[in-house]
Amino acid sequence: MNKKLMKKATGGMALLLVAMSLAACGKGSTETAEQPGTQPKQEPQSQTEGEKPKEEANGEAKISGDFEIQYFVGGYGDAWWKEMLGEFQKKYPDLKIKESAGSQINDQMKPRWIQGNPPDVVYIDGAGSNETQMVKDDQLMDITDWVKDASNVDGEKLTDNLIAPPQDYGGKNYTIPLVFGSWGTFYDEALFQEKGWEVPKDWDGFMAVSEQIKTAGIHPYIHTGKYPYYIVGGLLNSGFVSENGDNPQILKDQEAAKEGSFKNDAVANTLNKLVDMRDKGYFDNASFGISHTDSQMLFLQHKDAMIPNGLWLENEMKKDVPSGFKFGFIPSVMQKPGGKFVAIPYTSNIAIAKKAKNPEAAKAFVEFIFTKQAAVRWAELTGALMNVKADLESSSASDVVKTAMKYFNGPDTIVAPVFKLNADLEQAENDATIALLQMKITPEEWMDRMEKAAAKSR
Repeated sequence: MNKKLMKKATGGMALLLVAMSLAACGKGSTETAEQPGTQPKQEPQSQTEGEKPKEEANGEAKISGDFEIQYFVGGYGDAWWKEMLGEFQKKYPDLKIKESAGSQINDQMKPRWIQGNPPDVVYIDGAGSNETQMVKDDQLMDITDWVKDASNVDGEKLTDNLIAPPQDYGGKNYTIPLVFGSWGTFYDEALFQEKGWEVPKDWDGFMAVSEQIKTAGIHPYIHTGKYPYYIVGGLLNSGFVSENGDNPQILKDQEAAKEGSFKNDAVANTLNKLVDMRDKGYFDNASFGISHTDSQMLFLQHKDAMIPNGLWLENEMKKDVPSGFKFGFIPSVMQKPGGKFVAIPYTSNIAIAKKAKNPEAAKAFVEFIFTKQAAVRWAELTGALMNVKADLESSSASDVVKTAMKYFNGPDTIVAPVFKLNADLEQAENDATIALLQMKITPEEWMDRMEKAAAKSR
């Protein structure tokens, strides 16, 4: 999966709820996405400003007409979306549902967003998407007042069930987190047990086992050079927090592009650790230029022992996982001995377009999917967590997800707030990190680059 980013969690995440099963899916009406720049064959019916939707006999708003949703298909697949949209179609049979989906959908749909002809609902995830930028470009509906009182289809207040609240943009809400996960380092439990390698609990343990792995003729660590945000999210950001006295405020300061947030002792110490890994030959040099799936395949083949990634990894690679391979997960490795783990959460968010042509259907869909039943199905179908408090112990969710939940709820883990750099600042960080790993710049130059990029974005 390309981006999961990252996308609003708090540390108190007690997930005590009732697990429920979801009914089997039905098939909804779907269409394929248009090619870049093309217009839909039929314009959805607009609702004039101030006009109230027609009501059914039971008093509920009549949901009908054309409804379009854009969603990225990556490591989570599309089974959950198909199931939810099928059930939504059953509830509102007068709707004509159009799915604009795929692995390249963000780039394909970009011209329509620019032209002011967006879909009604968008799931913001994957390469080419950036929530902060969409808010900055005034592309998303202000849902501040609506989401405060919205209830899901089970009659529960929508926000009461959320793990991470809607992101705050100067007192306004434009998105709701749909996926809740964490970056971290993954390894094969079976391989570590076979070789007698100790799973690292801190930086010293990580460096010690990396040396053992290298001696055994295996690369200790591989990353995705084509998409550097994997190593930034899975390794660097947790290091920034650990070196900042376990204070995650440094990440929010970077998000706000505050002066000095990219050039300080915490950042310098973290970058020096990265350089130490580099200079000791712990990185697989095949990382540079390869995609996420290429690096993940090398990891599954035991060419590399550890990899930075998100909780979607197991599901994304399920067709290629060798027999006997058992995914292990560590939130962070850069903490000092005795220090706490640092979980860098990400959320992938859902939003209603400001220029949605069927806003009532869009709101109805959001209310339809934020339920405990849907959250259980998400865990079972994707191997990841939906941003809804639900009991997964009796579900068929993966062991990795359940392990992550134990870290999240444990006293020895700091769960950082969700944060997201703007597109330009994120690109600058990606470029600088790869340049550092390729010995083209020093840690000091990395920090100078980022401070200049932050100043430019302020």
